[in-house]
Amino acid sequence: MKDKCRQYEALFTFQDEETLKKHIETCEDCKKEQEVMDKVSDLLKEVKPYYVKKRKDNAKLKIACAMLTIMLSTAVMGVVNFNTDISDIIKYGNTLSAEDLGLPVDAYGLLMVE
Repeated sequence: MKDKCRQYEALFTFQDEETLKKHIETCEDCKKEQEVMDKVSDLLKEVKPYYVKKRKDNAKLKIACAMLTIMLSTAVMGVVNFNTDISDIIKYGNTLSAEDLGLPVDAYGLLMVE
């Protein structure tokens, strides 16, 4: 019984294309392996346009989200920086209370219920 040729992977990976083609012409096992690789390659070529289109759609969505985030953060920072009433109230380490918001409170700072 003849042993199966195991040179295809080494030739495919480490040798040039001419050496691989010469070996495939003489070896039946490697010829079958090359046919399988050709079928896989054809399948990948068939699917590639769908995969590329999906990636482009995802890229457009990511760009739109990034631009929306930048626009919203710019608007918020613009309001905080140019509106002195808000920037005086909101400072690092301070918290807003019910009294700061203009709500009726009792002597303990709790909301007054009538």
